[in-house]
Amino acid sequence: MSSSVIILAAGIGSRMKSDMPKVLHPLGGVPVLAHVLASIAELEAERLVVVTGHGAERVEKAVAELAPAATCVRQGEPLGTGHAVAQALPALEGAEGDVFILYGDTPFITPETLERMRAARQAGAALVFLGFEAADPGTYGRMIVRDGALEAIVEAREATPEQAAISLCNSGLVCAEAATLHRLVPRIGNDNAKGEFYLTDLVAMARAEGLACAMVECPEAETLGINSRADLAAAEAAFQSRRRAELLEAGVGMTAPETVFLALDTAIGPDTTIGPNVVFGPGVTVENGVTILPFCHLEGCHISEGARIGPFARLRPGAEIGEDARIGNYVEVKEAQIGRGAKVNHLSYVGDASVGEAANLGAGTITCNYDGVMKHCTEIGERAFIGSNSALVAPVRVGDEALVGSGSVITEDVPDGALALARDRQVNKPGLARRLMNRLRAQKRARDRGKG
Repeated sequence: MSSSVIILAAGIGSRMKSDMPKVLHPLGGVPVLAHVLASIAELEAERLVVVTGHGAERVEKAVAELAPAATCVRQGEPLGTGHAVAQALPALEGAEGDVFILYGDTPFITPETLERMRAARQAGAALVFLGFEAADPGTYGRMIVRDGALEAIVEAREATPEQAAISLCNSGLVCAEAATLHRLVPRIGNDNAKGEFYLTDLVAMARAEGLACAMVECPEAETLGINSRADLAAAEAAFQSRRRAELLEAGVGMTAPETVFLALDTAIGPDTTIGPNVVFGPGVTVENGVTILPFCHLEGCHISEGARIGPFARLRPGAEIGEDARIGNYVEVKEAQIGRGAKVNHLSYVGDASVGEAANLGAGTITCNYDGVMKHCTEIGERAFIGSNSALVAPVRVGDEALVGSGSVITEDVPDGALALARDRQVNKPGLARRLMNRLRAQKRARDRGKG
């Protein structure tokens, strides 16, 4: 059956104390909203509508990057969830099947929960709300369920003492039959304590028409909403804990899991070992049997089987590390391909470059890729050897099995098999160092006597 999705992302998030819309704050290396979009991927929705409000332009820009097929509509004034959904309905004109309503600041709803909501809807309920047993019900709306049917959702402000004692609470998520949603939402009123249009009023309206309403329950952890910096920190901790556990279960070794930080899309193969204090930014894929030593930072890179990274290495976007390659301490790689078995072991920067199979870059090697205006590429051939403290000024090619002497500044191509030396000849002046140092020491003693 076809489905559509509405994501409500218009909240101000005043408790975040930030100019940034709360749905754009980072969680697991990506915006909170990206987690919600990931959770709906398996629904294969025909239409996706994101309702924006506070910081609309920034949210809409992010949506265009994360979900290009989505439609964004704006809620000009924050008049409640019912009002927000009403703004989205014109974009769903003619849609059939199910409509899911989610929140852009509630990142942990699982695909399995959404599937259970869809199953309940297809079993005959016109409306399905998602509930959870709250440890502290507080200001959540209470769900009144009898004989398995959802009879009402009562806002906390309007609950009787008996209703307030109920711990089954409303998460706000809904799965509705499209035609029912189109018919009922425009009729939602705002005769309540806050003068807002509540989506929860749909339950009473549907039951008044004799339509069945259902409740699906999920763990409270799935419904965690992000409304403050403390909530965001708690969400980050929960996300990291879950992802670490998933990777450990999948055969990834971690010396100190609590110090490893992962992104939403981090992919790591089994038999990989990760040392303490390693950070994965977005876009990292690690194949099987890789060793990542402590204090590395990786983002937007691919590491092939058997490679060894770190310690204290930084792999930036576009880094492609070949099988059995070695990237050592204080090495930075960016937009570069490091060939199979190649070694960049210490204190080097390799940017906008290709390094051939089994090549060796000595300590302090730098590819000078930027001329102040343009970026240029360096090509290093197979089995080439670059001596320590060399600078390769791009665009330049060092051929297969070529050798660059230590301390060279290479500005011209080096042919295959050639030796390149690009430094002045050393000149020794016998005894000059001793005479110079004695003179300097004598001058210092004279100054010191003058001060006394």
